[in-house]
Amino acid sequence: MENRMREQANRIVTASIRAVQPDDAVARALEGAVFPGRVLLVAAGKAAWQMAKAARDCLGDRIERGVVVTKYGHVMAPLPGIDCREAGHPVPDENSFSATQAALELVTGLEETDTVLFLLSGGGSALFEKPLVPPAVLQDITGQLLACGADIVEINTIRKRLSGVKGGRFAQVCAPAKVFSIVLSDILGDPLDMIASGPAVPDTTTCAQALAIAKKYDLKLTERAQSLLAQETPKTLDNVTTQITGSVRELCRAAAAECEKLGYTPLMLTDQLCCQAKEAGSFLASMLRTHAADGRKLAFLAGGETVVQLTGHGKGGRNQELALAAAPLLAGMKGVCVFSVGSDGTDGPTDAAGGYVDGETNAALAAKGIDPFQELKNNNAYHALTESGGLIITGPTGTNVNDVAVALLNPIE
Repeated sequence: MENRMREQANRIVTASIRAVQPDDAVARALEGAVFPGRVLLVAAGKAAWQMAKAARDCLGDRIERGVVVTKYGHVMAPLPGIDCREAGHPVPDENSFSATQAALELVTGLEETDTVLFLLSGGGSALFEKPLVPPAVLQDITGQLLACGADIVEINTIRKRLSGVKGGRFAQVCAPAKVFSIVLSDILGDPLDMIASGPAVPDTTTCAQALAIAKKYDLKLTERAQSLLAQETPKTLDNVTTQITGSVRELCRAAAAECEKLGYTPLMLTDQLCCQAKEAGSFLASMLRTHAADGRKLAFLAGGETVVQLTGHGKGGRNQELALAAAPLLAGMKGVCVFSVGSDGTDGPTDAAGGYVDGETNAALAAKGIDPFQELKNNNAYHALTESGGLIITGPTGTNVNDVAVALLNPIE
């Protein structure tokens, strides 16, 4: 039974990620678009290469030149006329800065008839960056934000004020050229100014909010960084057209549809999950315990993006931590599993997309002397799931629309 459930989990993961590939979405967004002058392409984010390839397939030689900046290991092949680069994520590095500088040089000095085709996806906040503070300072502040449990909106409210391209500033550099932006959403509710920190969108956040976040998390800031938080970002842009496509809702719908094909009754709990990863895992396991005697095949689904508060120095990611947190509550149960994956195929600084646990996981860990609670305390879910065979590895997927977590209940007849 457990092997069969793992196979079903793999099917659900594969089907849901396949449904949110950006190729068709980019083609739809470009259908009927008219570009009177030159077309320059800039793509940033974890799905940047896939989006750029789709645009190149649609427009061919109409794209004069381009720059792609994506995460390490995400460039699948060369693209004609396009400079494809890989850089650091979730903390920007020198390759992030040099790739962004190449993009800025590409779009500087354009004419009003020219168009910058700007393809944006999640991860762009780290990958697409021109720091207004020394890189080491930016990396330190980013690390503080990731470690303290701040959510993505809070993180981006700070980051866009420390950047020369975020918060609408990239669109200002492109002017007077037009910016045609296609955005693959990875933030709950699809707030355009928060996706990759909104390089081509007027900023809706305020200095007061940024300063309040810094105070809330007791961020250690240099004098320069503190002064930048008090400087306002662009509030209007008249050279940008934006189309948003793809979201966690599509990811969840596809997962639910595959669950139904497998004979489960899918129950969508939320597509805006935003709590601690460990809490989400415990909750999903609790749902299975509550309904274990119902006698029905049920699938509970939750999409969104949980957060992890770093209390240790282990290896893992939010999806792996969610799954591992469910394992103790499932111990000894038959016909149950919980799994969670990031749609981009990478969970935290690991090669795994997420994790899988079932009723046998806890015993498997105990047999090897591994305490899941201690591993969670040390943020070391990767190690525990490696030992239990629970890592889900997809490789880079070419898309990025948040995460989906699924709890399956399959009563034994």
